[in-house]
Amino acid sequence: MTTHFLGDTTVLLGRSLRHITRSVDTIITTTVMPIAFMLLFVYVFGGAISSGSDSYVSYLLPGILLITIASGIAYTAFRLFLDMSSGIFERFQSMPIARASVLWAHVLTSLVANLVSLVVVVLVALVMGFRSGAGPLAWLAVLGILVLFTLALTWIAVIPGLRATTADGASAFSYPLIFLPFISSAFVPTKTMPGPVRAFAEHQPVTSIVNTIRDLLTQQPVGTDIWIALGWCVAILAIAYAGAMAAYRRKIS
Repeated sequence: MTTHFLGDTTVLLGRSLRHITRSVDTIITTTVMPIAFMLLFVYVFGGAISSGSDSYVSYLLPGILLITIASGIAYTAFRLFLDMSSGIFERFQSMPIARASVLWAHVLTSLVANLVSLVVVVLVALVMGFRSGAGPLAWLAVLGILVLFTLALTWIAVIPGLRATTADGASAFSYPLIFLPFISSAFVPTKTMPGPVRAFAEHQPVTSIVNTIRDLLTQQPVGTDIWIALGWCVAILAIAYAGAMAAYRRKIS
């Protein structure tokens, strides 16, 4: 059964990746907004923002990476909605393939596309002056957190992709996720925020994830933030996966 599932997922993943390579503008579109935010905050607002860091681009990069992922997963919901609308899912159901492999192919495609977008954003940040003395283990830890965060958000994206009635509705859910880093430690320290906003910022998942990535890249002790970040990612992933599979079963029943 496992071999059957892996084989089917691999074939369907190849199909989805071919669609991505034929529409490179998708990756370009998902990177334009995060790069625009990075340029805006560094070169327009950067001089007026006190982050306590010598390099503001290095300070805000972790938050920009999360915005990149939140922007990219909207296309997962959109592509899934198109597959549902075109009747391709019904054709898949008539074939002897593992049912879950259809969703996993979309999720893994999202992971690959988002990793490419993240690399592009980091390259632009390097041109803008980002530098890190972090070693290979720290970079692997950052990669692991970003992969886990991408999987968690992608499984959230699967739900509107299955349940939306319009293409715009399928991708619109990502707007609050893109906005969430702005109410966190991504752009300014939370201590500069007024009381209620600060309380929310310090106890939402993005702040612990941003702090962990920032500390890893700047070779600072990560403290308990890394365990809070991993806890948030795993919890969101587990809940989103269960919700997505429940929505999928209802859709195909």
